[in-house]
Amino acid sequence: MKDQSGAALVEFAMLLPMLLLVFAVMIEGSRLMWSYQSTISGVRDATRYLARVAPLDICTSGGSVAGYQADLMAIVSQNINGVTIFPAGITVNSVTPSLTCTPGAYRVSPSPVVQVSANITVTFAFSGLFSLAGSSLADVTTTISDQSRVFGT
Repeated sequence: MKDQSGAALVEFAMLLPMLLLVFAVMIEGSRLMWSYQSTISGVRDATRYLARVAPLDICTSGGSVAGYQADLMAIVSQNINGVTIFPAGITVNSVTPSLTCTPGAYRVSPSPVVQVSANITVTFAFSGLFSLAGSSLADVTTTISDQSRVFGT
């Protein structure tokens, strides 16, 4: 009968890189989904805010929504107490408001429609573990947009 006292340790050592890789994928996937959902929520809130504070006659008066950019950046990236809502490694690169005047047979013509776009970059904390599988994990940059008709002040 052969001695097998170290067999479990050898099997564990062989499976450890794969277990670490699965753990890293779960954590990074969760962080990516969390940051994406937080950004969607922030952009939606910023769009609603902009649709309420922009004047209803913005198209006919020749106004602009560019002056709201700082407020929109705060809405997208911070909670009501001014604390960032994203996990570490998430960067909001820019928040861009825009205005489209849509002509038609509407109650207000042309009808003002605002859009808020946020550009974020996700840096993966466990990207070094992916080298165990012979690959690397680059940063992800994406843009999230939402639009709404202006209800005015």
